[in-house]
Amino acid sequence: MRAILVVNPQATSTTAGGRDVLAHALASQVKLDVVETDYRGHAMAVARSAARDGFDLVVAHGGDGTVNEVVNGLLADGADGTAPMLGVVPGGSANVFARALGLPVDPVEATHDLLTALEGDRRRRIGLGLADGHWFTFNAGLGWDADVVGRVAKWRGKETSASLYMRAAVRSYFRPPLGRPALTVRIPGEEPAEVVTAFVSNTDPWTYLGERPVHLNSGCSFETGLGLFALNGLTLPTVFTHVRQALLTKSNQRGRHLVRLDDVPLIRIDAAEPVNFQVDGDLVGQRTRVEFQSVPDALTVIV
Repeated sequence: MRAILVVNPQATSTTAGGRDVLAHALASQVKLDVVETDYRGHAMAVARSAARDGFDLVVAHGGDGTVNEVVNGLLADGADGTAPMLGVVPGGSANVFARALGLPVDPVEATHDLLTALEGDRRRRIGLGLADGHWFTFNAGLGWDADVVGRVAKWRGKETSASLYMRAAVRSYFRPPLGRPALTVRIPGEEPAEVVTAFVSNTDPWTYLGERPVHLNSGCSFETGLGLFALNGLTLPTVFTHVRQALLTKSNQRGRHLVRLDDVPLIRIDAAEPVNFQVDGDLVGQRTRVEFQSVPDALTVIV
């Protein structure tokens, strides 16, 4: 088996020693190349080349941003079932995708699990989301959550943490950088809905508050369509109600300001003015229209 290990040395919990241990362990089972990324988009370029060169496996060692880049590289030519398999050894601060797959967040434990999975040929086909040409593994969105992601991105140099995101959420709530332009959600077979912020999930939970999972669409998984969670108002009582529900185990979110659907194949969101757009926790830019599509069985993951 030919494999490439893609390491982001800037990720929160990646170290040179950990990288060497992981590379040595993998090299005992596969023919391995190791690449350390040194610029934004590097992991995507490496994964794209690996897919076109006929590699069997690409292992991402980094945070969710590294995993997202690798996935977008693997599927750069489409999800036709010929892409290399994906392996993940978490190295970031949140590691949402790895947790959603049930993988350990400790890199040493995750390495052991990956080797065991390779020995036993344990693999899983998962569905992904596709939004405006960008593949996402767990979540994408327009509005408040994207404003938070954009604010965190501006605070470069600060270590990413749950408290940092909480501060960014509070600031973005009281001082939205782009205001609150109206969003129109359009789903085939449903009446259009006017909202002010929208989360589109590919699995649940879609993020974590420290070690605590946050649930918005409890019926969403890697084997279903997309989940929509949108609010047509952001008053403090509305926000507190849904934050409380989100922190309950497998909560079924309810509320009069909530627009929520699970297992949706296609979602289109139009904005009255350009709004921030995020994919897997990275700000992509600003958009006035985004179409979100569920793509079943898009990728094989070693688990």
